[in-house]
Amino acid sequence: MRKIPKIDPSCYVDKTAVIIGDVTIEKDCSVWPYTVIRGDRNRIVIGEGTNIQDGCIIHTDAKHEVKIGKNVSIGHGAVVHGAIIEDNCLIGMHATILSGAKIGRGSLIGAGALVLEDAEIPPHSLVVGIPGKVIRKDEGMEDKIIENARSYRDLADLHRKGIFSRYP
Repeated sequence: MRKIPKIDPSCYVDKTAVIIGDVTIEKDCSVWPYTVIRGDRNRIVIGEGTNIQDGCIIHTDAKHEVKIGKNVSIGHGAVVHGAIIEDNCLIGMHATILSGAKIGRGSLIGAGALVLEDAEIPPHSLVVGIPGKVIRKDEGMEDKIIENARSYRDLADLHRKGIFSRYP
């Protein structure tokens, strides 16, 4: 059976992004330049208001789908492979989340961190390092994470309106 991405018309998807297969992207999301979202081995669902920034890779494996919650920011160059990311999380630039991992609501994964296979990160955790370790829990991060996601929705609106031109 042919798998065709389902992308809500309210989303901003840069023309250089590649979205393949069994992918659902809910309303008000943004997918930025040179991102690859590949649902060819399993399903990918990206929740409302989420942004997938430049150069990210989102992929699955045969055993693990990807579920990304609402108001999530996936930072530039991050890799999410067969993982679950709950609502209101921020995945830092060049972080890697491996198959079977689950990131709890309101968590921040620091830039360059590596979350290992099948790791369970509790809600409101700050994770850094290789391998990623919880260094503290902070419920106050969640409001800032939601605001970051909101700022990307605003930026996507400007791009959609053609405020920024490509060279040449």
